[in-house]
Amino acid sequence: MSDFYEKLRDILPKDCIKTEEPMSRHTTFRIGGPARYYVRPETKEQLALTAALCRQEKASWYVVGHGSNLLAGDEGYDGVILSTEGLSKCRAEGRELRAEAGVLLSRAAREAAEKSLTGLEFAAGIPGTVGGAVVMNAGAYGSEIRDVLERVQVLDTEGQILTLGAEELELGYRTSCIAPRGYVVLEADFKLAEGHREAVLGRMEELAARRREKQPLDYPSAGSTFKRPLGHFAGKLIQDAGLKGFRVGGAQVSEKHCGFVVNRNNATAADVTELCRQVRQRVREHSGVELELEVKLLGR
Repeated sequence: MSDFYEKLRDILPKDCIKTEEPMSRHTTFRIGGPARYYVRPETKEQLALTAALCRQEKASWYVVGHGSNLLAGDEGYDGVILSTEGLSKCRAEGRELRAEAGVLLSRAAREAAEKSLTGLEFAAGIPGTVGGAVVMNAGAYGSEIRDVLERVQVLDTEGQILTLGAEELELGYRTSCIAPRGYVVLEADFKLAEGHREAVLGRMEELAARRREKQPLDYPSAGSTFKRPLGHFAGKLIQDAGLKGFRVGGAQVSEKHCGFVVNRNNATAADVTELCRQVRQRVREHSGVELELEVKLLGR
């Protein structure tokens, strides 16, 4: 084993380190070649030490939560994938919910509901983690993370742990200052309101039913593929351009919702990338609107 691996072993238990790990196992697209190292810290301290090691050794590294908004390249990633899924503590106290970065949004919403807290219902159907949701200010059904976010704890580029108020994060439509500044989200506090447990759970089920009705959940995808252009809906623009069901290799514009590209049949990252290129070109030619990818790209 390499010297780098041995240094990882000084920080993490052996079963938290994998080598040549297929990213197809860790993305909701079910696409992606092997990561040189795939590590899963179990505490914030382990994550901070792992990030410091990567910086010290000048190793490329990338933070991944549930892999729900990510297209990993077919050739994999020649570096360290730092998974936050081991950061899984979540608890409600009073009207506040504190969740570590790796907590699934569906779990956070459920924890809030069980404590009769309202405000996170919209997030119950978003297939991502708290960390990723904060980074991209995730939203659905007219609500966004910034509507309920109170503060976050982040790891900065110097290895320091900072606590920042939501107003410091420059939260906008599917964006924040977190990635540009090289921060890693460790945990988030949400300020919620008192509600009635059954009403909150009922609203969550109502939204889940709408999601099942409208979204292509039968095939792997990374959620909405393109950002919503100002004054338009990406799915309608794509459908109006005659691209419903359009395929490149195993990748397809969903027949159920054109805003989603799905892995219809063993798609590669190259299939998805080429399909998206052609979709953007056709939409530009048809409507003059330039679509922007919402899905993040990793590797080649």
